[in-house]
Amino acid sequence: MRIFTGGCLCGRVRYSVDGVLDSIIMCHCRQCRKTSGHFVAATRTPTENLKISGAVTWFRSSSQARRGFCGTCGSQLFWQPGDRRTTSVFAGSIDGETGLTVSSQIHVETQGDYYTLPDVPITVQAAIEGTAPEETADD
Repeated sequence: MRIFTGGCLCGRVRYSVDGVLDSIIMCHCRQCRKTSGHFVAATRTPTENLKISGAVTWFRSSSQARRGFCGTCGSQLFWQPGDRRTTSVFAGSIDGETGLTVSSQIHVETQGDYYTLPDVPITVQAAIEGTAPEETADD
């Protein structure tokens, strides 16, 4: 099984994922755009497969989720639903070539007006495992 590694810009937070990563999902929700400066591209893994070294700062961004980032350089690294069984890993934080592809995008109804949506299938958020149907576009 492949081990993926990654981390933040300054190197204070590093992680490894032992196992398969899901395909990339792009999220256009307001919170992802606010925290990243654009839409987010992330993969996902069972949290038990993720090993983190260094101090991650966790911010509860809604009643449904929290976001993990480096408190030193601010790099956005993780997103976790309330049950924390899975962790989304921001694709740009993974070291080297990933071999992953984009499979879908969510929250397109709140995309920024400054870009055109990529030609990628649209998925409603509730259909993605680990999210609750009552979540809003701001989660």
